[in-house]
Amino acid sequence: MGGGHGDGITYKGVTMHQPKRWHTVTGKGLCAVMWFWVLYRAKQDGPVVLGWRHPWDGHGDDHGHGH
Repeated sequence: MGGGHGDGITYKGVTMHQPKRWHTVTGKGLCAVMWFWVLYRAKQDGPVVLGWRHPWDGHGDDHGHGH
């Protein structure tokens, strides 16, 4: 397996090392982007996904009715 020296927590023969600061910051930033995207899409598509309305209902375009 991979080497590596330094401090870490060993549990049942597996040593877990502390992540670098940039890994932690990048992970938290990407997590925030993911949740913003999920909540944005839930706002946009939530009623359709939950079955409260059909995707073709209420889109605001009145095509072909007396134009």
